[in-house]
Amino acid sequence: MKSFAENLKMLMKGSKEKNIACFVDGPNMIRKELGIDLEKVKRKLEKHGRLKIARVFLDQYASDKLIEAVTNQGYDLVIVPSDVDVALAVEATQYVFNPNIDIIAIVSRDSDFKPVLTKAKEQGKETIVVGTNPDFSTALKNSADIVIDAKE
Repeated sequence: MKSFAENLKMLMKGSKEKNIACFVDGPNMIRKELGIDLEKVKRKLEKHGRLKIARVFLDQYASDKLIEAVTNQGYDLVIVPSDVDVALAVEATQYVFNPNIDIIAIVSRDSDFKPVLTKAKEQGKETIVVGTNPDFSTALKNSADIVIDAKE
């Protein structure tokens, strides 16, 4: 979160902080073996603008403990009865056309979201991918304006 002084400087310069819509591929990123800290992801994204939308997509098999943890970290939760990737891609693409959103951020290692990033760029949006190895898609990384390693 930006300090009062930082916000005041931005206002005095006349610059507008960019609005970010963030979409998290839960089954791909929220895994014990990856050790991803969603709060840390938020802090990294907030260096690039104001987080207006922060959604985690999970499948219907997500545990109550996971659902509670995601909610407690301030993310909106979307439980999907079928394919998480499709639901996330459709919703992210809707925000590509929202004039109040400047940056589309995808938190995933999966190349399935490359078309979302391509469409966002076509519409003049900046794009961010947050992911980590193993299996962090090179195609996904190469499609984004900014790549953030979730573990660094």
